[in-house]
Order: sequence, then C-alpha cells, then structure tokens
Amino acid sequence: MEKISIVVPCYNEQEALPYFYEAINDVAKQMNDVDFEFLFINDGSKDQTLAVIKKLYKQDKRIRFISFSRNFGKEAAMYAGLQNAKGDYVAVMDADLQDPPSLLVTMYETLKNEDYDCVATKRTTRKGEPVIRSFFARLFYRIINKISKADIVDGARDYRLMNRKMVDGILAMSEYNRFSKGIFGWVGYNTKWLSYENIERVAGQTKWSFFKLMIYSFEGIIAFSTAPLAIASLFGVLFCLIAFVGILIVFIRHFIGVESAFGWASTISIVLFVSGIQLFSIGVLGQYLAKTYLETKKRPIYLVRESDEDIND
Repeated sequence: MEKISIVVPCYNEQEALPYFYEAINDVAKQMNDVDFEFLFINDGSKDQTLAVIKKLYKQDKRIRFISFSRNFGKEAAMYAGLQNAKGDYVAVMDADLQDPPSLLVTMYETLKNEDYDCVATKRTTRKGEPVIRSFFARLFYRIINKISKADIVDGARDYRLMNRKMVDGILAMSEYNRFSKGIFGWVGYNTKWLSYENIERVAGQTKWSFFKLMIYSFEGIIAFSTAPLAIASLFGVLFCLIAFVGILIVFIRHFIGVESAFGWASTISIVLFVSGIQLFSIGVLGQYLAKTYLETKKRPIYLVRESDEDIND
C-alpha cells in the first residue's frame, strides 16, 4: 500500500496532542487502503509534550518522533519532518486542530485522480483573529506577491499534502533561513487549493505573537525579494536629486539678492529626516548581510536530542 506521512511540528502542545491523535486516527481508519505514519517533531518544548508523544508512541507503532536539543523554530521542525518522512505522500499539519484532518481524504483522492502534485489549504476568513493582525497579514501577502516571484496565496496555511517529487524539490532548498510559505510557492508544481473557514485552537495557547509574526514576515520578504535593496537605492538617488535642486535654488536666490536662510528648526528637521533614511537603508542592507552571514556559516538547521530510533535500538 501507498504510505502517507503526517508531519506534526510541536512546541508546548501537551494539551492539544491527545485531541489531535484521536482526530487523525479516525481519519486513518476511514482511509483503510492507505498506510500511515505520524511523525511528531518536538521543537524543544518546555512542557510535557515529549512525554505525551512517547506515551502515544507506545500505543501506536505508526508513530515516530524526533526531539530537538532546543527550540529551533517551526521552520526547522517542518524541514526535519520532510527530511525524515518515509511516505509516498507527505502532509504537514499543526497539532492544534486548526488544520482539519478530515480534509486529508479529499487531498489524497485529488492527488490520485487529478494532475496535481500538491493539495494546499487556505482560510477564507480570519474569524477570531484580532482586526489589526488580520489587516497586516493581508497587507503582507499583497506586498510580497508584488515584489517577489514566489506565489504566496492570501490566507495560505502550511497544511498541505504533497507527493514525493514535490517534497524532494523542497528538500533541495536546504537554506538555513527558511520561509516555507515562499518555498512552497517558489518550487512550483501543480497545486490545488482547498478553502475552509478559520477554526479556533482545540486547546492551549498560540505561540505566535504579533511581534513574532511581524519578524517572520520581514524574514519572508528578505528571503524572496531584493526589492528592499532597490528601494534603499532609490532613496539615495532621490535625495541626491533633491540636494542638487536645493543647491541650485540657494545659488539662484543668492544671486538675485533673496535671503536663503530658513531657520535652525527647519535645518535640524531636514538633517534628522535624511539621517533616518540613511539609517533605514543601512538597516535593510544589514539584514541581507546578516542572512548571508548565517548561510555561509553552514550551521545545521536543527540538532536531534533523541528520537524513536534510539528507543528501537
């Protein structure tokens, strides 16, 4: 039988995991013509997530797990899951049941019967999400789709089922600074989108604050677009032109006998404004330089502390 690997990144999900396992197991029973493996990635959880995973592992030999030496982030957890998944098809799901396991049936049937390499999901609503957060999320999708070549759908989730060919394509992008939503779009392949309304977490608290999401969005823009560098360059050209015009105006006013001094306050305001633009441009350049620096160090994306293979040994 063909096998589906379910990759589940986990960070402090001790409350949600029992509900998730019950739900995904019910779906697996419906799809009795397919073999399953459930690959839990413990991303340095500080609660009893690993203990819960080990308990489930003893009950169900379809379960595998990898536990990191510390928290490396969801991106590293997803990469580890894709790298270690053994299935013909691989799905990435969150443990909080905001990704409906019931959609797996439709996803698998689509990949089997239609000419697609991936079936991905997106939210049609952001019900239950703060208004400001929703506004900036939509703004991010509009911006990154205009300034990059990555096709990132508004409301896209990490939840998707992919065939082995697409998974191998994603793994070929072994960059240290990862932004999976961009990577999924960049590799191409035929993707069908399934829409569903936003679902609240079944248990526990979200790990994504507004600040963390903002930093994550900046990383996505830097990872898949050089537009910020072009904008910084345009600022430089613009202010050079403004300065040139200003010098001409000062000379003209001087020769026709018009007083050219505009006051201390206006001068300081201009100096502070231009200095701010310069610092902004240096900051943009610094972000790209920092990402390049991290890539050249060739550090591993994650480190494993223990896994199910250690128990089998």
